[in-house]
Amino acid sequence: MANTTENKTAVLQGGEFLIKETNPQDVFIPAEFNEEQQMMAQTCRDFVREEVWPLLERLDNHEEGLMENLMKKAGELGLFAVSIPEQYGGLNMDFNTALLVTESVGGGHSFPVAFAAHTGIGMLPILYFGTEEQKQNYIPKLVSGEWTSAYCLTEPGSGSDALAAKTKAVLNEAGTHYILNGQKMWITNAGFADVFVVFAQIDGDKFTGFIVERGYKGVSLGNEEHKMGIKGSSTRQVFFEDCEVPKENVLGEIGKGHLIAFNILNIGRIKLCAATLGASKHVADLSVKYANERHQFKLPISKFGAIKYKLAEQAIRIYAVESALYRCGMDIYRKEQELMAGGADENEALLGAAREFAVECAMLKVEGSEVLDYVVDEGVQIYGGYGFSADYPMDRAYRDSRINRIFEGTNEINRMLTVDMILKKAMKGELDLMGPAQAVQQELMAIPDFGAEEEEGLFTAEHKAIRNLKKAILLTAGTAVQKYMNSLAKEQEVLMNIADMAIKTYVAESTLLRVEKLVSQKGEEAAANEMDIVRVVVNDAVDTTFRAGKEAIAAMAEGDEQRLLFMGLKRFTKRDLYNTKEARRRIAAAMIEANEFVY
Repeated sequence: MANTTENKTAVLQGGEFLIKETNPQDVFIPAEFNEEQQMMAQTCRDFVREEVWPLLERLDNHEEGLMENLMKKAGELGLFAVSIPEQYGGLNMDFNTALLVTESVGGGHSFPVAFAAHTGIGMLPILYFGTEEQKQNYIPKLVSGEWTSAYCLTEPGSGSDALAAKTKAVLNEAGTHYILNGQKMWITNAGFADVFVVFAQIDGDKFTGFIVERGYKGVSLGNEEHKMGIKGSSTRQVFFEDCEVPKENVLGEIGKGHLIAFNILNIGRIKLCAATLGASKHVADLSVKYANERHQFKLPISKFGAIKYKLAEQAIRIYAVESALYRCGMDIYRKEQELMAGGADENEALLGAAREFAVECAMLKVEGSEVLDYVVDEGVQIYGGYGFSADYPMDRAYRDSRINRIFEGTNEINRMLTVDMILKKAMKGELDLMGPAQAVQQELMAIPDFGAEEEEGLFTAEHKAIRNLKKAILLTAGTAVQKYMNSLAKEQEVLMNIADMAIKTYVAESTLLRVEKLVSQKGEEAAANEMDIVRVVVNDAVDTTFRAGKEAIAAMAEGDEQRLLFMGLKRFTKRDLYNTKEARRRIAAAMIEANEFVY
């Protein structure tokens, strides 16, 4: 289990990062993973290096049985068992360990796609919503790798609008089976899955989940899709033609399939962030090695400032999203423990905890996928012409990355969900945004306080910057709510501006809390590079917040109101100049010297 330090820890609720501060000693940081967790992670990395990487070309060509055999080997090693209760053959480890395992297979290109589809959206709906009989029947086989699973939600006419499914389920006259008719598409693992979690409409409007076995009459598959990337993962259409499903295989309650779909997506989103983190670290490692090997003008290209910038920026973005990922993972774990202490069973507790932090899960999905896109894009650039060659690793990494901004809800949908979920929590009284938002409005109207500055500490300026970024968000979001009220959902550009402000602030604060805790454990000298990282992260978060806030204010207001809001935004995004060039050079130097990704 994790070194949780959870005794009497003050844990914020989902979305509360906007209005409250967190003690750095209350966050979990990756340096605190214990020996057992590190061994599990190393087992995963070894598996990817020894079993997956040598087969990448053959996997991309869909060699018969290859991915299926890899999945069976992973199951035999216990890689599917991490977060599953012991009574079903699992290891019952905590949530951050599950994230760490997902991260540690993340550099395996198509393999982590198959892995995540099986261990996440394929297996967890049965674990969390199945009857005891269903769990006993399916989970042990899925945990061991004897069987694999797939998740059938998307249809040709329902992309982001997943609940608009047209697949129908009708109870037969005998009342023993539901007859399924319909079509699903983009189904990961479809080519070899033994079990499908399928969503269909009963009586035309009761969106319901079903467990469908591959061998049931009426199940058929389309051809493998020809994809831009993740070619090695099986992606097919699944057809149901008068498919007879025993009524005992209804998953959850009739008409409550949306609870399965949405709750599983919360976990899927944060796990996707973990997978993209692992992929990002792999590409950054390749980048620095190549930069040291490649010579131009009689020097390794790692000697040049433009390349140092790219290497450093890869490291900075990776370190920042990692900080936010495991902060949120531990928050989910602690909330799970709290719910269990209140009487919830393990499954209800984890679902409830993930639902509580659905805002953070959505933000992490966006940030993780976009960090990977940046890292692979700059990886191609560092490799130069060789980066464009299919004989070098950046080609596959670049193509494989792109799907992550679409998986688990597009990044546009997740940005809008971020703001929507925060506002709904406020409307339900679960999040007190009104008081802090009004305080920001009053501060804006008041004469600035030029009194005594707070006592200087190591990160005083960074903490002040984060507090002000939160004020900038409350100012902008509060104006949007007042301006648009019930029509706010139609102002997607403004919603995405506000989401960008929230995402960068959450990630920057998480990085600051991590580094502050690290310094308390190791001292300033040992954490010097990490201190550089957090100062660059906060600096860039201020710039991003200013730009996004400016766009939103320009869209929402005119005249005196616009000038007042813009004046407030400038006040809240004011920061002293910081020499990011030298900081990035120091960050890059550590990787260049070690010839590997070190953060």
